[in-house]
Amino acid sequence: MLDLSKEYLSKFHSLIEEGKDRALIKKLETLHANDIALILNQIKRDDVHYLYRLLSDDARSDVLAELDEEVREDLLATLTSKEIAEDVIDGLASDDAADIISELSSEKIEEVFAHVKDKESVSDVQSLLEYPEGTAGALMAKELVQVEETWSVARAVKEIRVQAKDIENLYTIYVVDKKGKLTGRLSLQNLLLSSTSARTPIGDIIDSDETIWINSNENEDLVVSLMERYDLVALPVIDDDGVLLGRITIDDAVDVIIEEAERDYQLASGISEDVESYDSVWTLTRARLPWLLIGLGGGVGGAYVIGAFDIVSNPEMALFIPLIAAMGGNVGVQSSAIVVQGLATSSISTSDIAVRLIKELSVGLLNGTICASIIFIVTLILGFDKALSTTVGISLLFVIVFAALFGAFVPLLLEKREIDPALATGPFITTANDIIGLIIYFSVGSFVSSFI
Repeated sequence: MLDLSKEYLSKFHSLIEEGKDRALIKKLETLHANDIALILNQIKRDDVHYLYRLLSDDARSDVLAELDEEVREDLLATLTSKEIAEDVIDGLASDDAADIISELSSEKIEEVFAHVKDKESVSDVQSLLEYPEGTAGALMAKELVQVEETWSVARAVKEIRVQAKDIENLYTIYVVDKKGKLTGRLSLQNLLLSSTSARTPIGDIIDSDETIWINSNENEDLVVSLMERYDLVALPVIDDDGVLLGRITIDDAVDVIIEEAERDYQLASGISEDVESYDSVWTLTRARLPWLLIGLGGGVGGAYVIGAFDIVSNPEMALFIPLIAAMGGNVGVQSSAIVVQGLATSSISTSDIAVRLIKELSVGLLNGTICASIIFIVTLILGFDKALSTTVGISLLFVIVFAALFGAFVPLLLEKREIDPALATGPFITTANDIIGLIIYFSVGSFVSSFI
């Protein structure tokens, strides 16, 4: 694994400063395209442009696809339309090419297409650009191997050799009818071992198991779900008429998983936009500030709740305010995190709201009873009076039960409203539980004090 230490990166800068192109080329030739992209993401922009010019044609294309968007945008601005056509359209698979081309202006895209000789490649990229971001169609690649079910094995093998030239990894051979509709798939094992002669029709040796496919308009989350559920390395994409359009490979699905995980983590951390460490101060501030303001509002609300109760006559209650707030926030985040994870993996659906809430109620009652009993005994041992110990114990039970239910209900409601449920695992849950937890605490305190 490449170690991107400051010393390692400074060597590249020194070689650039000294104009030692041969040494740089020799060094770059030993590195994987992904490692080169990591280096370019870390060095100065001028050095990025310099090193990119030294790469071979094949390496340029692969590196360009792996660069961070900000670095790639800056690099593309220095390339001519002809260079982009060669490095992107001619050098990459259609899905990767479409991803990069989509970052250009419409005028620039037209200029790039004008320099591409292979009009079929242009057509493939143009068709991919028409799909909305986040759909299976936008994620798929047009390159695949397909044979017709009426073809003989001999003809199929001949066609496969031609089609496979444009494909980096041949996972599956797809079988279609004369209209191009997907009818099944064919493994290389069946092609080589199951046919009795070269004249055997492909339809006779097609794989017997059901072919899993996805419509081009479906959400990319369903892509990930299907590939995970059925252990697929490639997923065929069809249109509304069943015509085979392309395929989605496992590396694209992994990219979606990583992006989704990063986005959910940022939302759970109170960051409202997709940001990176290299973004500007204003961008980072804009992404963080909304949730900080919500937290600020929650703090003001908590202060108002405390002020609304007669804490002066019961000053010892102030000692347990942090405990009540922290337990409510922690339980809420735990509950919401489990539900969000279940929604992401489709093990929980919005139709199971009642079942989920009953289960969280049971868990909350059990955890609340245990924690309440422990805090009741501990406060008595520490010398607090019975009224305060009872107040803290009962309040903690109620707070934990409420937080468990609230933490489960909110992400389910957001999912039903087609809002990212990951919002529920962040400061929103914590702030809401802090305020409601304090209301419960002081309400129970007022009730207990009137009887004990």
